[in-house]
Amino acid sequence: MKKIILSAIMLFGLAFTAQSQEIAKNALGLRLGDNNGFGGEVSYQRGLNQKNRLEFDLGWRNSSDVDAIKAVALYQWVWNIDGGFNWYAGVGGGIAAWDHDYYNNNTKYNDSGTYVFAAGDIGIEYGFKEVPILLSLDARPEIGSGYYDDDNFGFDVGLGIKFKF
Repeated sequence: MKKIILSAIMLFGLAFTAQSQEIAKNALGLRLGDNNGFGGEVSYQRGLNQKNRLEFDLGWRNSSDVDAIKAVALYQWVWNIDGGFNWYAGVGGGIAAWDHDYYNNNTKYNDSGTYVFAAGDIGIEYGFKEVPILLSLDARPEIGSGYYDDDNFGFDVGLGIKFKF
């Protein structure tokens, strides 16, 4: 009886560890979202192994009242759901600089600054087998100090498309 139970446990464990997944060694693309005025980011992913990767994002905004640039680095863990579907979670941080022009009582003011922040990341992605494209949807909460709107918390939902190479 012990052998049957042990065999069942081993088969059960093997079923959960044998799921195949493909993390691209490199992927480059765009991530579109809106967090404290950042609408677009150039995104690069570097696979470390079959379960972990690094992601680097460079975001910018150029609008009528706020101009900004932001750099983010994340370490991500990736788990396969089924076939080309994966979900992932990660932690990291970044730095940003902003310039805010605004009016008060018909007087124009200018304010600028930099800030550092810690970030989390959770998302889902699909990698096509036939073409080297990776589509993703994620959420990224950020906490830091020095945001231009005096809010120390940011939250970004992003949609990404990357090309694997």
